[in-house]
Amino acid sequence: MNPQDELTRAVEAVLFASENPMTIDEIKAHVGADADVRGALADLETVYADRGIEIVRRGDRWHFQTAADLAHLLRRDREESRKLSRAGIETLAIIAYHEQVTRAEIEAIRGVQISKGTIDVLMEAGWVRPAGRREVPGRPLTYATTAGFLTHFGLASRRDLPGMDDLKAAGLLDPVDLAFEGLEDSGGSDDAEVETPAQDD
Repeated sequence: MNPQDELTRAVEAVLFASENPMTIDEIKAHVGADADVRGALADLETVYADRGIEIVRRGDRWHFQTAADLAHLLRRDREESRKLSRAGIETLAIIAYHEQVTRAEIEAIRGVQISKGTIDVLMEAGWVRPAGRREVPGRPLTYATTAGFLTHFGLASRRDLPGMDDLKAAGLLDPVDLAFEGLEDSGGSDDAEVETPAQDD
């Protein structure tokens, strides 16, 4: 067996044993810093192209998952213990399209205040994370999406999010979405205009 084949087997073993998606550097920590991990991943993509499981990239992380066309075989009908509210859906969409974004900016886009619980639910789901503080007066906390968000919605990166034209064509835009689009067209939100320090923490 040639060295590249051995490396491909090693990368396959590391990914298969990992509970979470892994970055290139995390894989290299197991198989060697000088290893051609990208080449091994490309080999694995070919090997698993027509199999029941596939190797996929989510953001900058790689993992195995059930082949997309077979996922329905593993789904079971079940009642969701917690459904995402309309406020939660709107807040998640704003964060995804406009990260990194503060609570005040989210409220400015939606036109109403959001409860702290709305963001807490998104964080508990593993879709949203704190992304540091904005270097403006009050240093408001900002939010961004996670690798878990990409995985759950089957996105390789945020670039795969549907554009405004796609949403309009699908009839999915409502006044909140259109207000967000208007904010984007005007060059983004202004920190002074939306500042509500009491709501940021």
